Amino acid sequence: MSTRSGDLDPGLGPYLARTEQMTARQFGEMVNFQSGLLGISETSSDMRQLLATEAGDIRAAEAVGVFCYQIKKWIGAFAAALGGLDTLIFAGGVGENAPIVRARICDGLGFLGIALDPDRNETARPVISPGAGRVRVRVMHTDEQSVIATAVVSLLGLDPGMAGASIMRTFAATNVSAT
Repeated sequence: MSTRSGDLDPGLGPYLARTEQMTARQFGEMVNFQSGLLGISETSSDMRQLLATEAGDIRAAEAVGVFCYQIKKWIGAFAAALGGLDTLIFAGGVGENAPIVRARICDGLGFLGIALDPDRNETARPVISPGAGRVRVRVMHTDEQSVIATAVVSLLGLDPGMAGASIMRTFAATNVSAT
């Protein structure tokens, strides 16, 4: 959600094509790279920056608020579809590193059995719910790059021992040429 739009009415693309003469390419650019946190705040797609400026920037505050609301909405939807929750896991950059965002998302979800221990949440312990909580709330570290690299090595049928060095050389060469 940093630069992507999230849910959209399927009629939006044709509507913007008709009323704004927006091409499919422009629409794709808008919904994938100019929306989300960046589109709402008009300043940044970085949650850290938005949290740092939200007190004095109404657009940053709105972006953070919409982000938390959308996640809270999806938690409720999945809880309904699953018939309840046993565990709620926060992962990824924001999920792992933004205790205030975790707290805002969980606020008001007590009816689902979700509660946070403020001290555990602030220190990002593996379990941030109270010991007696009905739903266990966890913070889990993710390493998406390693998971993707492992999947690519497997898909290409490469030797995992040799592929790592080859992938790292390619990555290093790509990063050097991009600067």
